[in-house]
Amino acid sequence: MRQRQESQAARRAREFEAFVAGAAGRLLHAATLLTAEAPDHNPRARRLLTLALTHTYACWDRLRGEDPYDRTRQYLANRFARAAWHQYGGFGRSRAHPDSPLARLAPQERLILVLRLYEGVAEEQTAALLGLPAERVRAICDRATTTLLHPPRGPAAAVAKPKMAPS
Repeated sequence: MRQRQESQAARRAREFEAFVAGAAGRLLHAATLLTAEAPDHNPRARRLLTLALTHTYACWDRLRGEDPYDRTRQYLANRFARAAWHQYGGFGRSRAHPDSPLARLAPQERLILVLRLYEGVAEEQTAALLGLPAERVRAICDRATTTLLHPPRGPAAAVAKPKMAPS
C-alpha cells in the first residue's frame, strides 16, 4: 500500500514538473503583463504565478481530464482580479512599471486584454470567468485597445525631452 502511494506521488510530481516546464514561461509572461512590471524585475508577477501553480498542484489529482493550463490561467486571473479589487477598493491603478505600455490601463482592462488578446480566451469564456456580461467585456477590451493604440495627447505628451548638445 505504501509503495503504491509513493509511486502515485512520484508520478504526480513528474506530471506536474512536465507541466510547469512547458507552461511556466508563458504563464509568467501573462502574469507580468497583468502586473505591468518590467520583464526582468517582476516580483509581483512571480508571486502571482507561484500562488497559481501551488493551487494547481494542490488540485492536480482532481483535474480529471481538465486542462491544467486553463485551470492555472483561471486561478491566475481570479487571484489578480481579487488582489486588485481588495488592494485598491475596486479596479484602481496599481503600481505598474512606468515604461510598460500597459501601465496606462486599469487592472481590469489589463486583465481582459491579456485574456482576450494574449491568451486567446473567447469573449464568452472571459465574461464567464470574470462574472461580467459579454458586451461589457467587449466594451472594456475595445476601450483598452484604443487607449494603447492612441495614447492621450496633452501637456505632458507635448513636452519633448531636452536635446543633447553636439560634442
